[in-house]
Amino acid sequence: MPSQPVEVRVATFADLDARTFHDLLRLRIDVFVVEQACPYPELDGRDVEPGTRHLWLTRDGDVVAYLRILADPGGVARIGRVVVAPTARGGGLAGRLMTEALAQVGERPCVLEAQTHLVDFYAGHGFTVSGADYVEDGIPHTPMRRHA
Repeated sequence: MPSQPVEVRVATFADLDARTFHDLLRLRIDVFVVEQACPYPELDGRDVEPGTRHLWLTRDGDVVAYLRILADPGGVARIGRVVVAPTARGGGLAGRLMTEALAQVGERPCVLEAQTHLVDFYAGHGFTVSGADYVEDGIPHTPMRRHA
């Protein structure tokens, strides 16, 4: 049986219903806190900012991938919390997610903090390394930027 088509969703925090926000947080926590064994404050307050856009992919009603786009000072967009559900990996969803996010960002400059092993993936979407590597929560990260 062929897999169901993937649907793209975008919303501000004010436009999210409680069930959807629960499902988005559950995916983030299941991967970033549990799978990657990084106990950190997942709820950082930025989800509710008026300029934040939540972007996610669903398949058959289930959240299969997610990221958020933050509005940083100076008109810069910041992509973060990029995640694909373990059961949905390997099917190109991360690339689809980034393509959709960059369409939302448009011509604004955009930054992100890549897990270092994903630098080449983000480079494929026009990002370049913009600073020194660092370790956060035990995971190597690399700052990256995409110019308008």
